[in-house]
Amino acid sequence: MTAKRFTAALLASASLTLGGCVIQAGDTYSGSAANRPVIEADPDVAEAPRAKNVILFIGDGMGISTITAMRIYAGQKLGQTGEEYVLPFEMFDNVALVKTYNVDAQVPDSAGTATAMHSGSKTNIGYLGVGPEARRNNCADSKTYALPLIGEEATERGLALGIVSTARITHATPASVYSRASDRDWESDAGIPEDQRGLGCDDIAKQLVQSDFTVALGGGLTAFYGSDADGWRLDSDADLPAGWVARTGGTYVTTQAELEAAPMDAPVFGLFSQSHMTFMAQREETSEEPTLTDMTAQALSRLSSDPDGFYLMVESGRIDHAHHGGYAGLALEEGAEFARAIQYAIDNTDPEETLILVTADHSHVFTIAGYPRRGNDILGLVVPPEGAGTEFATAEDGLPYTTLGYANGPGSIANMAERPTPETGISARQQSAIPTGSETHAGEDVALYAQGPGAEKARGVIEQNVIYDIIRSAFGWE
Repeated sequence: MTAKRFTAALLASASLTLGGCVIQAGDTYSGSAANRPVIEADPDVAEAPRAKNVILFIGDGMGISTITAMRIYAGQKLGQTGEEYVLPFEMFDNVALVKTYNVDAQVPDSAGTATAMHSGSKTNIGYLGVGPEARRNNCADSKTYALPLIGEEATERGLALGIVSTARITHATPASVYSRASDRDWESDAGIPEDQRGLGCDDIAKQLVQSDFTVALGGGLTAFYGSDADGWRLDSDADLPAGWVARTGGTYVTTQAELEAAPMDAPVFGLFSQSHMTFMAQREETSEEPTLTDMTAQALSRLSSDPDGFYLMVESGRIDHAHHGGYAGLALEEGAEFARAIQYAIDNTDPEETLILVTADHSHVFTIAGYPRRGNDILGLVVPPEGAGTEFATAEDGLPYTTLGYANGPGSIANMAERPTPETGISARQQSAIPTGSETHAGEDVALYAQGPGAEKARGVIEQNVIYDIIRSAFGWE
């Protein structure tokens, strides 16, 4: 079994046709070029122009129900009823459904899903840039079963590389661009198990500062410093950004003002918070953090000067975090900012030379329910259509309920003697059914939207690792 091979257990009598390959029941499904279902060349588009640039926007946890709620929320912020509103990426002509499972999990995590997109191979839950044969938290296996990384290939081919996230820059999704680890928690050297240290495996933060990025912007100071600066690293005086500046001659920044003032002709590395960046709905007017749109704009202005083109990954990481906490309003405001960043990219790139992809790594157990009237406040209680005879729809307990909710999570009403009246508004925690300390991911397909050279290959129902093929094909790297 190769480093990229994994088992696809299909129904006993079933077969699946995918991109020209037929996978029979019991067969193995490999991420390798030789065995992975491929995107067949369409003779009508075989000579289509190649992309000079590719931008992959990942809304972490932005399942289809989240997109629908984002659409309504964004429209209502503009005074519309909301249902008719169109998000910027919903104007793209090319759309596919993406299967998100990990090799060992029906419902995935962000490490395995982001690795699929950036390596071309599915892997285990919690793995970054490492094949599923590797043992968890094992340094030797992390090297033995290393997968290709699109960030490495881009820089090796002379392209500029950009990484932007509102999460810690060492968190799973951004880390998938540049790092390999058999456990996503290797964010700093303190995260590597003691018996695996000193065996030749660098932590994720160290791998970032050793890579050849042009722009890296996000949160997560803690992984780059020792305890003298309230960081996680084992050496109390550790300062990885200082070493990066000395090696590259780039500029390290920690505020929006510093980012804007940084020279345009040198790499820039920005860390704007101790951990994840502040939720948009909780930002203060005096905040020195850039928004996702600010970071996207800075990345594009710097990357676009490279005559060979660029690869840019932009993650809205805190959609996911808000959902885990059961805070739909916070998630939707993050989604609205994500849409603004995408609109900026649409407006400031040439569609004839830039492929823009918008997708999610996975979904959440997030629901839009009841029978609310058209234009009902998406963050409010369910108000039925005119003529229903009641002000609010009520459940069998006689109490109202909200349009948005969760199948599980910290807002659970299970085992309560009486369900409380739900909270409403942007800071409300929605009620859920099953009590879990953190709301969980969901396993249904997510959407992929595409515009630009190579976008026509975003079609049908695809495995998540095929996104890697779409990117490489657009660049002409096949």
